[in-house]
Amino acid sequence: MTERLATPTLQAPPGACDTHMHFYHGRYPAAPTALITPPDAWVEAYRELQRRLGLQRVVVVQPTTYGRDNSCLLAALEAFGDEARAVVVVDQTVDDAELARLTGLGVCGVRFHMLPGGALPWDALEAVAARVAPFGWHVQLQMNGREFLERSERLRQLPCPLVIDHVGRFMPPVAVDDPAFSALLDLLDSGRCWVKLSAPYESSRDVPPEYADVAPLARALVAAAPERMLWASNWPHPGQAAPPADARMLDLLLDWVDDTATRDRILADNPAALYGFD
Repeated sequence: MTERLATPTLQAPPGACDTHMHFYHGRYPAAPTALITPPDAWVEAYRELQRRLGLQRVVVVQPTTYGRDNSCLLAALEAFGDEARAVVVVDQTVDDAELARLTGLGVCGVRFHMLPGGALPWDALEAVAARVAPFGWHVQLQMNGREFLERSERLRQLPCPLVIDHVGRFMPPVAVDDPAFSALLDLLDSGRCWVKLSAPYESSRDVPPEYADVAPLARALVAAAPERMLWASNWPHPGQAAPPADARMLDLLLDWVDDTATRDRILADNPAALYGFD
């Protein structure tokens, strides 16, 4: 059995949710803004990952490859029924009828990827947030966490919940007493911010599977707000020349979170609350 196909040590609880992954298929054209065009990663392959890791629910996130065209995501979403939610990309011109349609399909968030290849600029943040807030959506944000200090007041003023990707994605990782990390902790204190414990390889300069420079940040976030932590696989690990073992990504919670009850909360209860699973 290869490492990519291994099963985790951690036993996922009923209702365990992967809160961040992507689908790709060659029949959907890449956006002009795309920097990567990963190989096909489709429903059947992801179903196998769910089986191996003991996951029941999923949140499908629009990848940068497809820009503002959510067709690939929506096609895959149909296969999962009420056990799935989605985060798409829309701009401020989207009308209420389209937002209502997307909400009915399971969409509950809009993605802002503020790194190269992203489809929406910072200038659109407030206007888009105002459009989606009445539909109960949140803003999902990926950025270099080193910018939190300068961006935090603006983020605090958003009219909807805020979900931060990949342990804040501090590039490179900072110390837990760094002002930028303190700014993220302050956002958590607002009660309207959530953080995904995922993809440490996106920022770490340390060797896997420990990612020792990201681990202290993850532990500090869990200690600060265990009720608003989420876990995600980031499958199929786009842009990674040597994708990590999916089982090891789940087992990181054994290092980052001290007790089973809190791990179960992060895997099942927290995503149920944020994404509206029964």
